[in-house]
Amino acid sequence: MNGFSLPVSYYVYYVETLGTHIEIKRVAEERVTLPCHHELGLPEKDTLDIEWLLTDHEGNQKVVITYSSHHVYTNLTEEQKGRVAFASNFLAGDASLQIEPLKPSDEGRYTCKVKNLGRYVWIEVNLKVLVKPSKPKCELEGELTEGSDLILQCKSSSGTQPIVYYWQRIREKEGEDEHLPPKSRTDYNNPGHVLLQNLTMSSSGLYQCTAGNEAGKESCVVRVTVQYVQSIGMVAGAVTGMVAGALLISLLVWLLIRRKDKERYEEEDRPNEIREDAEAPKARLVKPSSSSSGSRSSRSGSSSTRSTANSASRSQQTLSTEAAPQPRRATQAHSLERPERRSSGQKKAHHATVTKAETASNRIPSHSSAFH
Repeated sequence: MNGFSLPVSYYVYYVETLGTHIEIKRVAEERVTLPCHHELGLPEKDTLDIEWLLTDHEGNQKVVITYSSHHVYTNLTEEQKGRVAFASNFLAGDASLQIEPLKPSDEGRYTCKVKNLGRYVWIEVNLKVLVKPSKPKCELEGELTEGSDLILQCKSSSGTQPIVYYWQRIREKEGEDEHLPPKSRTDYNNPGHVLLQNLTMSSSGLYQCTAGNEAGKESCVVRVTVQYVQSIGMVAGAVTGMVAGALLISLLVWLLIRRKDKERYEEEDRPNEIREDAEAPKARLVKPSSSSSGSRSSRSGSSSTRSTANSASRSQQTLSTEAAPQPRRATQAHSLERPERRSSGQKKAHHATVTKAETASNRIPSHSSAFH
């Protein structure tokens, strides 16, 4: 990564020998071999004793592995159970200790004690377990508008200290700069914090934070998108316009539906108005015409005239009964046809009445003449 370098010990571990003191650094989850060489097992192997001890940072001491009386004893501690063993042929002079995989709790001072027939070998090894930084979390604090200030934050929750943080831009197109904008400042009181001052449109892009130490490095990425202040107002206005337009359309649709419902209701009520308001046609009563000759008739002819008038009256009653309005129909079609039927019935009744009346009047003189 450009502009970011780690200590040399990240790439290769180093072993420093100070007489009988050795210091080793290893990364967690790897394998480590703590050296311990001797020549006390030859030729007397039956009396050889080997013991590895661990003293932690709090001064507590515990046995890691031992060889005594032709037996090897491991799994002496719960934390290192199944992870410790002799690395080679300890009877031939190599009593080195192997630990795999390493854990942060394995860190401390190890002591190798070898004794045989009153002779001792004492070797100390300081083991430091390095923990790679956890994947950092990238965050933004501030407003993403032109002229505002923005803080880039990066933090790893775990890892061997010190952890170094480094921010840079990721090139997305040819010609883009990988360096931070000119108006940027690192906050040394808060590692991993970078202040971007007076944002511009050119400040938009991808930013990557790398957290590293002797054990390794991890990174995270965050995107910065700077917006025009005017564009924010335009977006708000567009949203408001869309909402108002949706409400207007809804109102128009509602009014249209109401109008159609009203028209349909009026069409359904129109036949009912005709049925209720229509008046039944009145039958016309035709009075028989009186003849001047009737007055000159004698009493004997009056009885004949009376009978003829009675028959005409019965004929008029019959015609009135036929011309009476028919019962109301339930259906709409019969209601619409009723006026036509009434008019035709009225014409027929009038014609029959006139015809019979004329017939009756013609008969009256014939009877009267018989008496002259």
